[in-house]
Amino acid sequence: MSKLTPTPEAMLRRLEWTVIRRLDGLLHGNYQTLFRGYGIDLADLREYQYHDDVRHIDWNVTARLQTPYVRVFNEERDLNAWFLLDLSASVDFGSRDLSKRAISAEFVTVLARVLGRHGNRVGAMFYGTSVDTVIPARTGRRQALHILHKMQERPPLTQSAATNLGDLLKSAFQAIPRRSLVFVVSDFISQPGWAKPLAQLAQRHEVIAVRLYDSLEMRLPDLGLLVIQDAETGEQLFVDTHDRGFRTRFEALAANREEELREGFRHAGVDALELATDDNVLDAILRFADLRKQRSRLAAGGSLPKHLEPA
Repeated sequence: MSKLTPTPEAMLRRLEWTVIRRLDGLLHGNYQTLFRGYGIDLADLREYQYHDDVRHIDWNVTARLQTPYVRVFNEERDLNAWFLLDLSASVDFGSRDLSKRAISAEFVTVLARVLGRHGNRVGAMFYGTSVDTVIPARTGRRQALHILHKMQERPPLTQSAATNLGDLLKSAFQAIPRRSLVFVVSDFISQPGWAKPLAQLAQRHEVIAVRLYDSLEMRLPDLGLLVIQDAETGEQLFVDTHDRGFRTRFEALAANREEELREGFRHAGVDALELATDDNVLDAILRFADLRKQRSRLAAGGSLPKHLEPA
């Protein structure tokens, strides 16, 4: 660990003072209701009624009876939350003070601490070039500290094969039997094919995609001649960013990738929270809280505000 990197204990203490305490004041305890109710057991089936959440339709029963039926659940008091953490080589990129891995660590630590101190169990799965670490779900401050420590002690991957995020999602589907709140924290720079296992995971769990990104991945400034290196394969390319045509093509490719990402999230039926390397973690948590409240309103028959409608 470098001298510039705070110890896990120091970082957690800073986040407790600067973020978690402010969350308590800003949300007045309402964040507890955002997380409870996701650990649920199937209780009954009944005919679909107007305003029912369409995600609870039991399609097998519906097909047999030719009438829409929904699953009715009993909510449990506590929940299990899991963080599926992409720690492949591309998440070590950051054009400013923080890398994608660093902002991921802050976000995960805050949520793990908030969830864990209210009796909820928190676990994590780490992906580098494969799923190499599983931290069983436990509660409390020590668990948040343990996850942060494991994230910080991993050395950066200097070069690796291309990320296959589908492997992480498939492993999580097999390893997490109880219905949970699952955060997939990744930059989603991956081989194609992750949308299908993400959709399968979302059929069993409440899934939130936390998409990490850096502004330089969207738009290149005019910096003259540069050598760009693929963080995962090590392939290098000499480019002239002074060329306006090149910058335009780069932005077009980035826009296409953004649309593919949104389509993947829509296909999987999951909410996506964007988290930039220059983001404020407190603001990100509040956006998440707003997202969950608006989705709950939509499930009850309301409508989303325009700034949260899908692109």
